[in-house]
Amino acid sequence: MHRRHLLLAAGLASMAGGVRAQGDAPLRIVVPYAAGGSSDRAARLLTEKLGSKLGQPVVVENRTGAGGRLAAQQLKNAPASQNVLLLANPAIMVVAPLVFKDNGYDPDKDFQPVSHITDYEFGLAVASAVPVKQLTHLLAWLRANPAQANFGVPATGSLPHFFALMTGQKAAVPAQVVGYRGSAPLISDLIGGQIPVAFDTFDTLLPQHEGGKLRILASSGARRSSFAPDIPTYKESGLDLVATGWNALFAPAAMPREQVRRLAAAIRDVMADADTQRQFVSAKMTPIASTPAQTEAMLKGYRAQWAPVVRQSGYQP
Repeated sequence: MHRRHLLLAAGLASMAGGVRAQGDAPLRIVVPYAAGGSSDRAARLLTEKLGSKLGQPVVVENRTGAGGRLAAQQLKNAPASQNVLLLANPAIMVVAPLVFKDNGYDPDKDFQPVSHITDYEFGLAVASAVPVKQLTHLLAWLRANPAQANFGVPATGSLPHFFALMTGQKAAVPAQVVGYRGSAPLISDLIGGQIPVAFDTFDTLLPQHEGGKLRILASSGARRSSFAPDIPTYKESGLDLVATGWNALFAPAAMPREQVRRLAAAIRDVMADADTQRQFVSAKMTPIASTPAQTEAMLKGYRAQWAPVVRQSGYQP
């Protein structure tokens, strides 16, 4: 009997040690894109204070491939013992499941929402040499010259691609979307006059707008961007259209709910911190502090807005 008690005590001690080891293990935040991009910058700004809040190391791991889908495919089956989160955007959690026949993961079954951390907007731009100063004037010209309604986007299947389609539908302009291999060649062709109109994320277009090389005619947010309050919104320009993108953190389905709640509370506290918010704003990113329930509600609302656009486009990778 005494020996069984010793064995039982040893087993409980071992289990407790395992729990402590898991709690003390570094938290990995997997970013499905290369270092230096907006998703990577958001993750690294978060980790600066999250480690202190959690009392454990937090590391960012860049795991690229398949437009972000590879990381999601690899993390979906992560065991409960792994302390890992996926930083994802709508391309991974909304668009890919709609357009790929064998996506390799189910965003609802394989992941749990943890925390929505940033929002971003889209912009419509023309070259600075173009005399058009207002979106209404551009749309009137495009309606009168439908053959010129070529909308450049940084990549086919990207959010700017579908936002360009939404703009064309809302404005009754039969747009032809032209996909590029990234923002740099798109902006180069816009400035050079090879494409009349470009759609991209607002933070990508803004430096060129500030440098006088292109002109952003409208932003897609519900209100004017605090980064460029001189630029009107779509609604102010006569198109009843609001669209945003986001970065959010998701946990593998196997992660224990209590662990998810603990991480979510810490992330929310860090994102609500005034100094953290200043750092995000300085990086031209809009910080968000949210709960898992709020993140899930945001995701559902986003799908309701974008899924019909993606399906109606008929886009195939």
